[in-house]
Amino acid sequence: MENKRPSWDEYFMNVAHSVRERATCDRGRAGSVIVKDKRILTTGYVGSPSGLAHCDDVGHIIKELKHENGEITKHCLRTIHSEINAILQAAKFGTAIDGATLYTTMAPCPTCAKAIITAGIKRVVANKNYHWAEESKALFQEAGVEFNLLNQEITSYAEM
Repeated sequence: MENKRPSWDEYFMNVAHSVRERATCDRGRAGSVIVKDKRILTTGYVGSPSGLAHCDDVGHIIKELKHENGEITKHCLRTIHSEINAILQAAKFGTAIDGATLYTTMAPCPTCAKAIITAGIKRVVANKNYHWAEESKALFQEAGVEFNLLNQEITSYAEM
């Protein structure tokens, strides 16, 4: 029986999927892993800030956002997205992530994309698309951040 080793992208995406299991918000459960030189630097998942109540325990704080085209989307403000959480963990523990790759289970939102760019991350690999990721992709292109989407499926969840 032959063992097929996963590629580095497959390996780190598998880790991101494991990280997402710690998520504490049932809306868009996501996990992220920041990697440099084939070494994991930090991880993050969707969840409330440390010490605060979790959506899974006390419910969501849902806010509506009206876009320029009139579309209204709903977002939970109780949580931090996995990408931001991974970046904040690096900052908290003094881990340099400049030039790193971020693996994430869902394409980043525009807010996370701006944080990724500012943190100096040079490559983003996302497993699935996100309904609000087109602006993120444009930001990445403008900033010279390589973006790879592995699956065109759009992640959906209740109250989008």
